[in-house]
Amino acid sequence: LSMFLLVFEEENPEFWRAQGAKALQAALNRKLNTNVAKNIMLFLGDGMGITTITAARILKGQMHNQSGEETVMTMDTFPHAGLLKTYSVDFQIPDSSSTATAYLCGVKTNLNTVGVSAAARNGICKTQKGNEVSSILKWAKDAGKSVGIVTTTRVQHATPATTYAHSASRKWYSDADMPASAKKEGCTDIASQLLKNTDIDVIIGGGRKYMTPKGTWDPEYPRDLASSGKRQDGRHLISDWQKMKVGKVARYVWNRTDFDAVDPDTTDYLMALFEPGDLRFDVERDPTMDPSIAETTEKAIRILSKNPKGFFLLVEGGRIDQGHHASRASMALHETVAFDNAVAKGLELTNEEETLTLVTADHSHAFTFNGYPFRGQSILGKSPLYGKDMLPYTTLMYGNGPGYKVVDNKRPDIGKVDTQSKDYVQLSAVPLDTETHGGEDVAVLARGPMAHLFHGVQEQSYLAHAMAYAGCVGRDLRHCESRPQHTNTKRILTPLKLLPLYLCVIV
Repeated sequence: LSMFLLVFEEENPEFWRAQGAKALQAALNRKLNTNVAKNIMLFLGDGMGITTITAARILKGQMHNQSGEETVMTMDTFPHAGLLKTYSVDFQIPDSSSTATAYLCGVKTNLNTVGVSAAARNGICKTQKGNEVSSILKWAKDAGKSVGIVTTTRVQHATPATTYAHSASRKWYSDADMPASAKKEGCTDIASQLLKNTDIDVIIGGGRKYMTPKGTWDPEYPRDLASSGKRQDGRHLISDWQKMKVGKVARYVWNRTDFDAVDPDTTDYLMALFEPGDLRFDVERDPTMDPSIAETTEKAIRILSKNPKGFFLLVEGGRIDQGHHASRASMALHETVAFDNAVAKGLELTNEEETLTLVTADHSHAFTFNGYPFRGQSILGKSPLYGKDMLPYTTLMYGNGPGYKVVDNKRPDIGKVDTQSKDYVQLSAVPLDTETHGGEDVAVLARGPMAHLFHGVQEQSYLAHAMAYAGCVGRDLRHCESRPQHTNTKRILTPLKLLPLYLCVIV
């Protein structure tokens, strides 16, 4: 019935005229926010290309019994938008570490390298030294702000690692993952740099096994050898982290119960590692053990916002990318919906007048939306049109990946297959064990102080420079020399009292 009424309404040209006039007036009424950004929040959807945003928008609507296409996601409400060119220095199509170095450090680099310039070479330790580049997280910390990272992957993974580490290889998660030559030449693993390089206030994600000595039983999976500690140097980095915080209230947690018990009002530092490696996909997450990305985002903001100088927060929806690599579109899209919910939570807890909030992606995927499906048809369903071989196909497909299933020059008949299952692997044109990234531009969406700087078509490395300018951190401090920082602060309602929330824009 709702779909019928929607179509009936849309048949009237006045529906579209009124909608257009309303949107136009909103644009005309918008005033540029030229405040200094006290807070910066950067929401990074790993692998969240524009096709993924569109498909997730439809899925989000359909999850609420709507047609889907007309749904407005939280990220859709951001008033300013641009496109970013994602290529790395050495490849047309990038990976997550080279792109992270671009948008976090303001410098493009080579594939598979973390926090170093393009003068460093993938996997060659000796080229790393002297070519390190720092991130906006460090610039914010040096400016007196609180800083944090929230991710659904391991905290040593490419995106979060680039906020604090410098490594010739993104795969050097622990010392056990490094070649002997690299260790001999003085390079250190990413996990150890998490403690050494920058004093990060909030660290939330996975990656326990890279922090503990080899053979250390995992508290959640004590019988699983693959989940046990990996370190060969004997260091217990979690214990080391706790010892470094003497005199401060520093909490380490690995489960939902302990996480919920963390009081943001009295907590100075939080390290929450919910899995030995990456977190579970949201649709497979055990809510009694692991919080959602929206919940971890909220906890991070409540802790960081106590700093009167503001904060910087990176929130990564990291498993969008991994769903795509497995050619499981349902997983990737549900991760995107969960990510959008985290964006909504971030906006709820911050004041737009003082908080610059960005939503963007590092790269896209070989992911297509095709086949002329009818309005309101399941985004995870099949095209009403058949191929020339008289066999059906899904409206979401991949250019390459594990979904290649051609046998004797014939595609499988998926007519009776439940393509909406979370485990369904979409068909692909080229056989690969894992699907690849895509190379087209990605969107950047912005709101808050100086959000109008995020416009047009830019190099991905522009992001770090524009964020830093808006927040008066890093090298270019011209903005704070000419504009006062906004002082009004939104308050958050807690069960006990109203708390002042000083939010930083998460880049």
